[in-house]
Amino acid sequence: MAQEVVEGFKFEQRHGKERVRVARVWRTPQGRHFVVEWRVGITLFSDCVNSYLRDDNSDIVATDTMKNTVYAKAKECSDILSVEDFAILLAKHFVSFYKKVTGAIVNIVEKPWERVIVDGQPHQHGFTLGSEKHTTEAIVQKSGSLQLTSGIEGLSVLKTTQSGFENFIRNKYTALPDTRERILATEVTALWRYSYESLYNLPQKPLYFTDKYLEVKKVLADTFFGPPNRGVYSPSVQNTLYLMAKATLNRFPDIAYVHLKMPNLHFLPVNISSKDGPIVKFEDDVYLPTDEPHGSIEASLSRVWSKL
Repeated sequence: MAQEVVEGFKFEQRHGKERVRVARVWRTPQGRHFVVEWRVGITLFSDCVNSYLRDDNSDIVATDTMKNTVYAKAKECSDILSVEDFAILLAKHFVSFYKKVTGAIVNIVEKPWERVIVDGQPHQHGFTLGSEKHTTEAIVQKSGSLQLTSGIEGLSVLKTTQSGFENFIRNKYTALPDTRERILATEVTALWRYSYESLYNLPQKPLYFTDKYLEVKKVLADTFFGPPNRGVYSPSVQNTLYLMAKATLNRFPDIAYVHLKMPNLHFLPVNISSKDGPIVKFEDDVYLPTDEPHGSIEASLSRVWSKL
């Protein structure tokens, strides 16, 4: 955010519109429908200092206008496009259409409507709501520079074995025993930043970023679980997180940076006894699921040449 000196003070400002909800349906001549539902946030950097200092709103883009622009641009999109492409389209519009706007940030969360399968066949116009959400943020400057980030929210994964935690620091406050057998569960929040730095060198393939989102999600999940017949041992959430981020960078050369947040959602062994003896004896079978409190683990991994 640009900083100015105003009346002897350092001054920074931005304004925008949040939580603009829009859905768009595309209908093909063959009768198949496609639907997206997006929650859009817009932030503009603009030269509208006079609106703060005096009775002069002549340089302000009204936030209601921003909201209307979302619907107008959705209407103009006659072809199916990715959430990333729509974010870029919106941000590019604001910096090119308004002389006073120097930069724009558009962030979007896509609701996971998934085509339903009926009698083994994809339905033409029926959808069910999935779980994890596809996110993106496009930062565009009037010069044409770009910073594009995509992500996943709410990717819930669990494995019932092949996980442990041992040989950690012990002192008088430590009660947790070592284990090589536990449930590992987490809800992954992932962000990855693409290496494209300009509006003019983006991939031209339709739905490129949608395909990349699905591929990244698969790499993250496959690395977490390991091979289907034997899995892969996890000595800690930290190690698994690192391997997931590393696999993403190794697989996708146009991703420069990955950030993963993986809270450790606990499944506690259940042992219940009375004065007459055991009621429930834990044998790697009965657990108490709890996410309060939970461990909080997050880390970032980027290429050496990355500016991030």
